[in-house]
Amino acid sequence: MRTAVTTLNGSNSLDLYWEPESPTSQYYIYMYFAELEELRANQSREFNISLNGRVWYGQLVPDYLYTTTIYSVSPEIAENFKVSIYKTENSTLPPIINAIEIYMVKQLLQPQTDQEDVDAMINIKSTYGVKRNWQGDPCAPKAYLWDGVNCSYVGYDPPRIISLDLSSSGLTGEISPYIANLKLIQILDLSNNNLTGPVPDFLMQLPVLRILNLMGNNLTGSVPMGLIERSKNGSLSLSVGENPNLCLTVTCGKTKKKNLVVPVVTSVAAFILLTALAFLWRLKWKNQVGKVAKVAPQSNDREVTLETMNRHFTYSMILSITNNFERVLGKGGFGTVYHGYLDDTTQVAVKMLTPSSIQGYKKFHTEAELLTRVHHQNLTSLVGYCDEADNMGLIYEYMSNGNLEGHLSDKNQTVMDWEVRLRIAVDTAQVEDGTHVSTVVLGTPGYLDPEYYVSNELNEKSDVFSFGVVLLEMITSRPALEKNIDKPDIIQWVNFMLATKGDARTVVDPRLHRDYDINSVWKALEVALDCVSPTSIERPNMNDVVMNLKQCLATEMARVKEGNEIERFNRFGSFES
Repeated sequence: MRTAVTTLNGSNSLDLYWEPESPTSQYYIYMYFAELEELRANQSREFNISLNGRVWYGQLVPDYLYTTTIYSVSPEIAENFKVSIYKTENSTLPPIINAIEIYMVKQLLQPQTDQEDVDAMINIKSTYGVKRNWQGDPCAPKAYLWDGVNCSYVGYDPPRIISLDLSSSGLTGEISPYIANLKLIQILDLSNNNLTGPVPDFLMQLPVLRILNLMGNNLTGSVPMGLIERSKNGSLSLSVGENPNLCLTVTCGKTKKKNLVVPVVTSVAAFILLTALAFLWRLKWKNQVGKVAKVAPQSNDREVTLETMNRHFTYSMILSITNNFERVLGKGGFGTVYHGYLDDTTQVAVKMLTPSSIQGYKKFHTEAELLTRVHHQNLTSLVGYCDEADNMGLIYEYMSNGNLEGHLSDKNQTVMDWEVRLRIAVDTAQVEDGTHVSTVVLGTPGYLDPEYYVSNELNEKSDVFSFGVVLLEMITSRPALEKNIDKPDIIQWVNFMLATKGDARTVVDPRLHRDYDINSVWKALEVALDCVSPTSIERPNMNDVVMNLKQCLATEMARVKEGNEIERFNRFGSFES
């Protein structure tokens, strides 16, 4: 308002023209006037305003350094618009105008956001002093959602807020109780702020909350048991790490002396139990081996024992089971896999170690050792083994529906969608009894922890590495190792593509045709690449892997659900006259 325009010739009018977008377009006009000169006694400025030839406002005298606003009280409609400002007969000075605003009326076809959600968001904004573009309606228009907010749209029902991301927003104080009023929120991310105080109980009362991320704050006390239980049963992905004074158990407030008693007693009890079980199992093992066959003595390089195996088979048994190795199922990491039948017609897969394989026995033992630790509904189980002279083999349950590699192969006409792949990844990562082993792959080239070649030892982080390779296979549908040894392995290829292209879509299975949430894909790639870090100390633990993959799955499920709702709305929610 410190400037104004006027005419060069005092007798001329100030004119403004514009053409509407369509003949039915409606406009609101706001004009601002303020006198910027101190007029002498013999000077005067007075003018009229006309719109398309009709007087719109008459005999306006602007005040010195004070704004007068002239505006339309109802929308204006015309084929063309012309605003003219011209001086009256009594005026000695030409007309002026300091500013003009023209607003076109937009017809919003979607309803306003549910009022309870709006009130909650306004209170959250006030509580934390959120400095974002939070103006107007949080969910409408859909193209101008509030930053960090996602909403559901079903027909003509008021939109509801289903996701709130306030991560890394500089939030301080306790978790706002107004969040409890977002009754349909599914995803709440308050990570990487400076929030203090306890994790409030009202979070347990949010009925459809699927993802809760509170990592990287200064929260204290215990996590409510309701949230822990929902996390355990898989209905909630809960992230509370990097809160130094926050506990996941109800025993947080007890003294160190009491805390010490539990592990000591548990350790003693566990030792006694394991000793008893080992004694009984040893007796059973001797009886079982005596009934089956006499095993040939092992050479000195076989320092490890396979006493942990489920059942011993002689080589002659293997010949009978496979009908002299009649049907080949495929080539494994260090041998050939054959199809066979047990006496009870149970189908099995028999993997025989190639006699010429260097380090073969170590790999054979590694695979056997690992498989005895696996008990999971979606992982193949070990039936038994053969360890007779140079004939070494593993007998697995036969997977009649094929294995993961077969389902991911480009030869398979049925393409697994992204949600199915994530479900398999989450389910595989959640091996029962807290034992996280990435099944057969651990003993196979391309999946084996690189630190194993130095230490000859495997641990939980070795499991993580192997699982990371499998996860990359699920994302890319590429094999861990190419048949051509000159080509990079899957880890090298993914790292190269992301470093040179910078786009996750360049490594995702192209048969998915970009039908996925790109944020979910990026997160899954980050998890996989963290898992395959060269050094074990840089790899996450399997609990973190499971939690992050659940977030990936939740994000993709939200996308699919929203797509279904949009499709349903397009089918049934719109009517034409």
